[in-house]
Amino acid sequence: MIKLEHVVLASPEQMKFIIEGMRNPMNSWEKSDSRTCRQDGAFCMECEHKNDYCLGENDHSLMQRLSNAGTDHRKFMRMLPVYVRITAPLYWWKEFDTYKVGTVANSCSTMHKIQAKEFTLEDFSCERLMNVPGEGVLPPLAVLKTTIDTLNAYRKLYLGTLSPDGSIGIPENRKDIWWQMIQLLPSSYNQTRNVMMNYEVLANIYKSRKDHKLDEWRNFCKWIEELPYSKLITGGTNEKMA
Repeated sequence: MIKLEHVVLASPEQMKFIIEGMRNPMNSWEKSDSRTCRQDGAFCMECEHKNDYCLGENDHSLMQRLSNAGTDHRKFMRMLPVYVRITAPLYWWKEFDTYKVGTVANSCSTMHKIQAKEFTLEDFSCERLMNVPGEGVLPPLAVLKTTIDTLNAYRKLYLGTLSPDGSIGIPENRKDIWWQMIQLLPSSYNQTRNVMMNYEVLANIYKSRKDHKLDEWRNFCKWIEELPYSKLITGGTNEKMA
């Protein structure tokens, strides 16, 4: 399971700055034909993506040619930001963490907040787990449910026990109890991070992961295909640079 929400893209002012820099090498600023498209709160009907900025044909063509020419030529893509809030299992985040250059993330902390709420089945990516037993073994889904029950039991111990007088007693071995939750937590546990990337990072991800065996990666790449001007990432025409 993967959920992508709260996507934030480059503002019109950022787009102007990026295009200006993209045209610096050839001093071709006068050929720029992009413009801010929202006037008095009304959308420009010509704007394909309705993102407050119309990318002109000249600028779009140059972007695609530079993108096709390779990483040395498409430096503007490193300046095109993409912010997104991602909820995904730990086993997916482990692979995502390969992409350290050009990314920043703020994560929900398992170290500090693992005990904050009761564990439920919805906290885990388990849609592929079978609910039928194998030969001499429990069904995988039943094993996860048992693990969740154990995590919740240690969560209650960590938070304290209710004494006969109504007070909460904090166990002396609290750190040891915390370790039981941390080391028992399955890699299918879903974590949320707010992530900043750019189009160049997404191009590297798309090239490497679009045919990956994990559903999460294929769904992530489908999301990339829906971004504005996604052909800059996924590959466009074979048009030669002018």
